[in-house]
Amino acid sequence: MRSGPDNRHVALAAVLGGMLLGAVDFIWIKYVPYPAGDLGNSSAVWAVAAFLFGCWVRSGRLRAAAGAAVTLVVAVPAYYVTAALVQGDDWAVLWAPTSLLWMCFGVLAGVLFGIAGVWARGAGWRQVVGPALPAAVLFAEAGLEIRRIGDPNYGDDPIWDALIRIALGLLVLALAARTNRQRVLALAAAVPLALAGLGAFLLAGFR
Repeated sequence: MRSGPDNRHVALAAVLGGMLLGAVDFIWIKYVPYPAGDLGNSSAVWAVAAFLFGCWVRSGRLRAAAGAAVTLVVAVPAYYVTAALVQGDDWAVLWAPTSLLWMCFGVLAGVLFGIAGVWARGAGWRQVVGPALPAAVLFAEAGLEIRRIGDPNYGDDPIWDALIRIALGLLVLALAARTNRQRVLALAAAVPLALAGLGAFLLAGFR
């Protein structure tokens, strides 16, 4: 018998979770002070949300991938709707090209990290790669921050942003893996994955 929530619950959670993620993300950015507030601008945090969705689904890679992708796609307009309601932003941003681009990124991240969440509950190499992926994306984003250290446009901020992301990556890895052996192997896997992720961020235009 298949474990985990049924398809109706997955679909409902994907939509409601996306609405909550987008709204909370905007409110977090607006009201939480630095340095924690900067996490609201983190695409890695959204990827971790997709991973957690996959962990919740527990079984069925297709269900986890689709549900996590819907969550991230819905989160984009939810973010801008909240911005319009809270501070009067222009509603036209909902259908702007940048919004559509972020939705496309949401599909890619949702599929990858949603499946990783299912893998984290699996066996063999999957239970190593699964926890490694969300840690790696946080490490990769920390790499972006490290590249900004010394840039007069950023000051000392990148140091704290990088440390927070590294700490979160280690925390996610420690909680997602089930044994110390898996944690060590997942950390070893996360390092090259983080380097690949940093390269992907740079290719996508993140600086």
